[in-house]
Amino acid sequence: MEASARVLIGQALAEDIGLGDVTAMYFIPSDRQARAMIVARKEGVISGVDIAQAVFHEVDVALDVEVLLPNGSRVSEGAVVMCITGPARSILTAERTALNFLQRLSGVATATARYVELVKGTNARILDTRKTTPGYRALEKRAVLHGGGTNHRMGLYDRAMVKDNHLVAEGGLDEIQKSIHRLKADHPDVEVEMEADRLDQVEAFLGLDGVDHILLDNMAPELIRKAVAMRGDRVKPYLEASGNVNLATVRTIAETGVDFISIGSITHSAPALDLGMDFVALRG
Repeated sequence: MEASARVLIGQALAEDIGLGDVTAMYFIPSDRQARAMIVARKEGVISGVDIAQAVFHEVDVALDVEVLLPNGSRVSEGAVVMCITGPARSILTAERTALNFLQRLSGVATATARYVELVKGTNARILDTRKTTPGYRALEKRAVLHGGGTNHRMGLYDRAMVKDNHLVAEGGLDEIQKSIHRLKADHPDVEVEMEADRLDQVEAFLGLDGVDHILLDNMAPELIRKAVAMRGDRVKPYLEASGNVNLATVRTIAETGVDFISIGSITHSAPALDLGMDFVALRG
């Protein structure tokens, strides 16, 4: 597990437990043993079981946490995701933090899977964006993969994405071309993406050397089709559609022949998947 995930787990437990779980300490006998199950209340796609498992173990290494459905599993209502056995106090103390991670990440995976399902049969792949919860980017982007999507750049460091504000600061296509060559010389593995909101920009960017992707920003489907036609038989630069994408429009966009469709809502607005914990039995 990434160090960043362990930091998040520590922070989440610290904010929830503070100086101690007073409910568990005063209302649950210290020797009480329990068995609990995390159950899906609605259908969806699971992500974050390893994080939830780590939460339980961080609270109490004596807990036995059995993962029944791995990350990426499609679940129906009533499916049992994991079972936890051990001290009842520890299970109850870890419950909310474990569910917070699991519900949030499964929500991202589920939202992604809905879009992936809608573009089946086309060449388009669903991309995430950098519109992620601060600190959660690696986990949320991994959840996108669990939902069948594809990761866009992880941050500002692994792909150059030249947008309108950058273009204003440049000195025209010649300067942009020089910048691309400088970047590729220093960082040959870093891809270059140019943002276009007009077809004349697409035409200009197709003429540049070293452009790996062109982002078609808020273009109507008919304009996206024209951009795809302008590229011709070339494989690259890849064409990515972005803006005005929702469950009602994504299929039409995918059928234009675009390579990627980026959707910020699968991370920034994904509703949590409804999961809950049920205790099977308590014994002293």
